[in-house]
Amino acid sequence: MNEFYYELTVTPKNSLEVFSDFLLEITQNALEEKKGSLIVRSEEPLDDILWATEQFAEKLNIQTTTNLEKKKNEDWISKYKNSIQPIEVGSFYIRPEWEEAKKNLTNIIINPALAFGSGHHETTYSCLQAIDKYATPNLRLLDVGCGSGILSIAANKKGAIVDICDTDEIATQNAIENFTLNNATINDSWIGSANKTRNEYDIVIANIIADVIIMIEKELKQRVKSGGILILSGIIDKYFNKVVEKFSDFDKTETIKKDEWYTLVLRKV
Repeated sequence: MNEFYYELTVTPKNSLEVFSDFLLEITQNALEEKKGSLIVRSEEPLDDILWATEQFAEKLNIQTTTNLEKKKNEDWISKYKNSIQPIEVGSFYIRPEWEEAKKNLTNIIINPALAFGSGHHETTYSCLQAIDKYATPNLRLLDVGCGSGILSIAANKKGAIVDICDTDEIATQNAIENFTLNNATINDSWIGSANKTRNEYDIVIANIIADVIIMIEKELKQRVKSGGILILSGIIDKYFNKVVEKFSDFDKTETIKKDEWYTLVLRKV
């Protein structure tokens, strides 16, 4: 990473979308829209982009303010780190590695990455509550759509034997790295879904989205042993009844609602 990066701010008096389309065409960098301005950032100088934008504004006869700054990367990293806050969920303390540990809680380190799951989203939060309540030593758990691995790491910290899977190879790899970071143990992992195993589990957890849950309903049910628990999350309120109906052959043990999101805890009878 370079010591400096460049930030170009473009503020047209009108036609913001026209300038947005223009900047997206002439630069490969991400574009941020903020309070009527467009911001381009790059570790390469942006003088050519500045000149082209000013020429474009002149031809359109649109009054435009531009500002090009050279900034230290450390400033951005520092601000970024300060924006990532740790969170307590039951007996768990989810934190990035630069935050201090809490001795009275079970610490789980999750650094920001591409994979979903840092504890802050309502569904992840609710699933952690369910794991804190239902996961016990030596039971077998399958985490379907594991993302960052946060849920299965939490279960392993409670003593569960965990298998993980995700259709996204990047997510699966990220989860494995997070297990290593947390001195946690994976029993088995694979790229794909629950249909790639014939094992039955004491707990199966799927924090995905309602449509996918409904689509893989049969394979999720098959992976739960008799008397076992199925935890379903990622269910927005308008799909709640549809999911409940699809899994009506399971006993509804608990419903956890956080804002517009539901987590269902079901038991296979």
